Amino acid sequence: MSDARTPAQIEADIARRRQELALTLDEIGVRLHPKTIIGDAKAKAVSTVDRTAGRAYATAHRMVTTIRGQLVSEDGTPRLERVVPVAMVVVGVVGLIAVSGRHQDR
Repeated sequence: MSDARTPAQIEADIARRRQELALTLDEIGVRLHPKTIIGDAKAKAVSTVDRTAGRAYATAHRMVTTIRGQLVSEDGTPRLERVVPVAMVVVGVVGLIAVSGRHQDR
């Protein structure tokens, strides 16, 4: 069994390993560079905001659809028996806010 390598084979192996090590160190340098870290953080933040905004939009759309289904009939006409009480509550809340604001100004 002959595992003996020639000096040329050993030198070629060392040169190859040096090149691999140099590439690895370059990659580490790029990953740890402040601009890379900042860029990655920005991309992650943008992704999180986009995902959150998408969820918020979907939730709002679902809520509007549900409320609309409660206040508007299938033919598109308002359901007055439901719209009038909701309008009265809204007017009452706005009135309370206005009165509260006037008392705080004094």
